Amino acid sequence: MAIQLSPEQQRWLEAQVAAGHFASLEQAVAVAVADLMAMAPDDLDWAKPLVDEAAAELDRGEGLPHDEAIARIHTVLDRQR
Repeated sequence: MAIQLSPEQQRWLEAQVAAGHFASLEQAVAVAVADLMAMAPDDLDWAKPLVDEAAAELDRGEGLPHDEAIARIHTVLDRQR
């Protein structure tokens, strides 16, 4: 299969190979495709237990009001700045 990359994409891939991150352009593209396949949105089986746990916590009244949750997130982010 032949693929057409933009000049910028090709330069980036060539730089990655030159830096020793990949043995070849083919390997770099194969890794990129494998990573995209792993992130496929239809492969969310890993998330189901987490969603089930969160739903159970909400059923037990352990959730936070939206405003409070957002305020906590902002507090954490502000500390990291």
